[in-house]
Amino acid sequence: MGEMTLVWRHLPRPLCLVTSTHRILEMCRFLSLGASWTSATKLGLHTRPRMPPCDFTPEKYQSLGYNRVLEIHKEHLSPVVTAFFQKPLLLHQGHMEWLFDAEGNRYLDFFSGIVTVSVGHCHPKVNAAAQKQLGRLWHTSSIFFHAPIHEYAEKLAALLPEPLKVIFLVNSGSEANDLAMLMARAHSNNTDIISFRGAYHGCSPYTLGLTNVGTYKMELPGGIGCQSTMCPDVFRGPWGGSHCRDSPVQTVRKCSCAPDCCQAKDQYIEQFKDTLSTSVAKSIAGFFAEPIQGVNGVVQYPKGFLKEAFELVRARGGVCIADEVQTGFGRLGSHFWGFQTHDVLPDIVTMAKGIGNGFPMAAVITTPEIAKSLAQCLQHFNTFGGNPLACVVGSAVLEVIKEENLQENSREVGTYMLLKFAKLQDEFEIVGDVRGKGLMIGIEMVQDKKSRQPLPREEVNQIHEDCKNMGLLVGKGGIFAQTFRIAPPMCITKPEADFAVEVFRSALTQHMERRAK
Repeated sequence: MGEMTLVWRHLPRPLCLVTSTHRILEMCRFLSLGASWTSATKLGLHTRPRMPPCDFTPEKYQSLGYNRVLEIHKEHLSPVVTAFFQKPLLLHQGHMEWLFDAEGNRYLDFFSGIVTVSVGHCHPKVNAAAQKQLGRLWHTSSIFFHAPIHEYAEKLAALLPEPLKVIFLVNSGSEANDLAMLMARAHSNNTDIISFRGAYHGCSPYTLGLTNVGTYKMELPGGIGCQSTMCPDVFRGPWGGSHCRDSPVQTVRKCSCAPDCCQAKDQYIEQFKDTLSTSVAKSIAGFFAEPIQGVNGVVQYPKGFLKEAFELVRARGGVCIADEVQTGFGRLGSHFWGFQTHDVLPDIVTMAKGIGNGFPMAAVITTPEIAKSLAQCLQHFNTFGGNPLACVVGSAVLEVIKEENLQENSREVGTYMLLKFAKLQDEFEIVGDVRGKGLMIGIEMVQDKKSRQPLPREEVNQIHEDCKNMGLLVGKGGIFAQTFRIAPPMCITKPEADFAVEVFRSALTQHMERRAK
């Protein structure tokens, strides 16, 4: 019976969505299909990778029909097209690293709702904590005290080094970066703030000035006092070599640098100095940086760059802000925070996404000195920030990360998977770069390795669709939407990583066959 159960767990999801009394009948039908089942799971000439088992059965979907969903979306929701795929997925339920659509199909989620689901969809411990608090107290605002905010503040502050100990709780990453901009300007009494080209720090009117991705730039005036500087991208930028990145995988670009020296870093620092000399005032408010750029396609900087850049900013009177919205909470494996991988200590840290495992919450953490500067010029208030429900969820997320060793899992499984993805560079001319750290991985697609020109968007989209059709959901990013973003919940396993790599290899093989035709 044990073997029979194992076979059932490998069934395609539509066959699994049956009551327990029908499972053996369905399994027998599966076994009797024989060769016909094998041919049904072929994709071209290639065997479809077998999805790892899942012991969770979702509820039957009983809500709006797909066509009605499309009608309502067209009539009442934003006309901006953000949904993936030619036929957008209608998702119904999630469980840990798995998602289920309205038709009962199962998908391995390797994008986590845009790097947001940290410990797993509907994690039982987080669910239980939220449900308990729902029956007790939802909302007070900051005009009253409640224990959950104080319990959470103490837990979160313990995870940051001195003097980063004052916490402002808000509701989204954009809100957090808005507030960080205000803090930097209030503390420095200066206006100019620098951020990298390719950076994404939010889509609010204030943070759009920091965000330097073309699709988020408007023809209307905005972003006053925000200045972009060259992104030190060692793959696509003008300089880069074979020792630059803090990653198990380096670029294919060669250099003559010793392992402890980086000429590319020095060149990019000269560009940063040029921005300071020509594009901002003599005294500045601050510098924002993601430890690894997320929306731009998991772009990593040369080792030592941020440390030197922080020193230059502080010499101009500015403060240094680390945007940990995507990199924080153990995702990078080696450290809990991304800034720690650069051996720097920011003046302000912003965080969101994984902080609540999908629950809308965010935080800004700073020094007592900077917090006091803000308080002297503004009575800052946030109606929903730090509400009891959010704080209970946040506490449960921190407990799960610790109890289930998810930071270590990110390091171990992430490194394992990154090295496997890196082998695809040798197999496929269109895989230009594989990079990342822990469970934050980018695979940049090119027309060919010599030119490094981005693979056309329509070709990237087709590979993306093929992965989805085989049960794998990944993200996309980059200035030209040329990079696949891999950022699963931190609970994934090595067999699931193997499945993802095999799906991606199969999708690339199919694409090369289409090209040949």
